[in-house]
Amino acid sequence: MTEDPRSSLTEGFTYPIRDPLWGHIYLTPALAAITRSAPFMRLYRIFQLGPVYNVYPGATHTRAVHSIGVYYLGRRLLQNLAEKGAAEWLSAEGVRSFLCACLLHDLGHFPYTHSLKELPLESHEALTGRLILSEPVRSMAGAAGADPELTAAIVDKALPGGEGSGELRFYRKLLSGVLDPDKLDYLNRDARFCGVPYGAQDVDFILSRLYPHRERGVDIDSRGIPSVESILFSKYLMYRTVYWHHAVRSATAMIKKALIRGLETGQLGAEELYNLDDQGLFNLMETRGGDLFSLAAGVREGAFYRMAAEIPFDPRRHRALLDIGSRSRRENALAAELSGKLGGKIPGEELIIDMPEPFSLETGLYVRNEDRYFTRSSSAFTAETAQSFVKSLYVIRIFTHPRHGEALESGKELDGILHLGGKWLE
Repeated sequence: MTEDPRSSLTEGFTYPIRDPLWGHIYLTPALAAITRSAPFMRLYRIFQLGPVYNVYPGATHTRAVHSIGVYYLGRRLLQNLAEKGAAEWLSAEGVRSFLCACLLHDLGHFPYTHSLKELPLESHEALTGRLILSEPVRSMAGAAGADPELTAAIVDKALPGGEGSGELRFYRKLLSGVLDPDKLDYLNRDARFCGVPYGAQDVDFILSRLYPHRERGVDIDSRGIPSVESILFSKYLMYRTVYWHHAVRSATAMIKKALIRGLETGQLGAEELYNLDDQGLFNLMETRGGDLFSLAAGVREGAFYRMAAEIPFDPRRHRALLDIGSRSRRENALAAELSGKLGGKIPGEELIIDMPEPFSLETGLYVRNEDRYFTRSSSAFTAETAQSFVKSLYVIRIFTHPRHGEALESGKELDGILHLGGKWLE
């Protein structure tokens, strides 16, 4: 007799974890054992929001507690969808694989939030898939009733099998979408620990308005539209006030500049940056010394570069700045221009051009009772509206060492150099 996949979501969950956001979260003993493995324990040593605690001191929660929260919401989501018909195409092993994928989705995440995201490194999803397929996690996932190959493929979409397995496609859509458990946890959790109201979502209501679809993952009905609007606007506000706060961008840009320089000069090898925690990253840069560590030391001590200017991103004029490799050359050119205009030397290593990473507001949900996609539904959140929110967040920031602050503030030429362009944009 084939095992009912719904029993894999309800039986054996006897191990409690007390979470400050969701209360008691129950795991099976085998899943709990995974949270005590060395690869998972590393996540306890990575702040979920990296340098954000310098602006919001409560933001010291970790990748580990976020991962446990994603598991909790993933289980609730799949229970809800299984009762609404998804059980017809689910397997017991697939359900356990999805739960493991939720718990382990950040296993290969880089330290210090997204400071390493633009660097020429493997994606953290690829690193996660590799860790799941390696010991000890491989055997532990198997002991939890999951298929390690399927678990890894749910997280890393570059792994084979996606087009051939409807169940795998379904799980991938659930873990990465508009109303995925990852987003529902980090928006709520980050808002809670930062002490801001923007990210809070009504998870119970959201889950009640979701319906399974074998190809799309989930659909909503029109009563769920306000919840989607709330998530989209909350994500926008969290990026504007928390994730991309100018001090956070300064710290992130300083770490990026140090690392890209280390990779370009051969002081660092890409493989050295994998499987580090936050402290391990700083320790690594300290061992290399010189200018590389001076930037990292400044971040660790809270001595961030000051914002000298902020300009809206123009994709026609600033396209070259999207490439982190060419950005350093333009930093040197801008530093030279400013030095000439202001009559004081600004070294290229003491100026940073910061460009935000790619960002989008996902709007791809289908509204079943209106028979059309969300952006064409009765929502006020059209595709154009979403794009205007994204555009407003894309700004170029110029950061300089604090010693240049007085000269830059008194220099009338700065706005002209930045807004009219010059050699630094060529």
